[in-house]
Amino acid sequence: MTLFDFEAGDTPLLVNVPHAGTRIPDDIAARMTPAARALPDTDWFVDRLYRFAREMGTSMQVARYSRYVVDLNRPPDDAALYPGQPKVGLCPATTFSGEDIYLAGAAPDAVEHQRRVAVFWRPYHEHLAAQLEALRARHGFVVLWDAHSIRSEVPRLFEGRLPDLNLGTNNGLSCAPGLRELVTAICANSTRFSSVVDGRFRGGHITRAYGRPEAGCHALQMELAQGAYMDETPGAEFDRASAAELRSLLESLLAGVLAWCACRAPRVSRE
Repeated sequence: MTLFDFEAGDTPLLVNVPHAGTRIPDDIAARMTPAARALPDTDWFVDRLYRFAREMGTSMQVARYSRYVVDLNRPPDDAALYPGQPKVGLCPATTFSGEDIYLAGAAPDAVEHQRRVAVFWRPYHEHLAAQLEALRARHGFVVLWDAHSIRSEVPRLFEGRLPDLNLGTNNGLSCAPGLRELVTAICANSTRFSSVVDGRFRGGHITRAYGRPEAGCHALQMELAQGAYMDETPGAEFDRASAAELRSLLESLLAGVLAWCACRAPRVSRE
């Protein structure tokens, strides 16, 4: 059972895509409602949006399984990330809209939660942590770019329409101030896409757990509003034309991160 796809790069940057997966084990799918089996809360096509990153020399890890199996961006103890806000669980029982994912009486219990953590969550994070440490050891530091998207409007989770680009840095704790300022400036300079920093989405478990700038690991989460790059009608296919402009901005963002990395690279003495 392959849980994720991984390609190694030669730069200090790793792009992680934990929520674009669409696989559901048969035994789980059989207990889900027809509406939930359509996977409405998937981060649709995010892996395709960032495909260019491999040409820039970045490492990339992409989950194959749906967040409905286990949410890789939640802590294994299922602690709330945003107190006071509706909770999206580790093994969610409801969709973002509040609808049941499982048929009556078929939701996973605590024992199944732990099994899913052991089978799906822990191996993913063990590999991600190992790759980040290998890059940190090789380059002296590493940058984790956690790539996400969500429907532009989800009234249960936030009011109104989400900005197109939602940068999360755990209120500045998960990366160096200069890196946060750089990415913020590139987003703000866009005349096409709106942006916010540490707004409704400040970074989930991945950003908060791995973002330790004092230890040489910088983490940022980018949550894209899906309306910025696709038709949000259920079942819509990837639209290359509508995604092209956003992809161009994402390329600028990652190029900026790599330029920041180059400035931090150790100088080799020629003496």
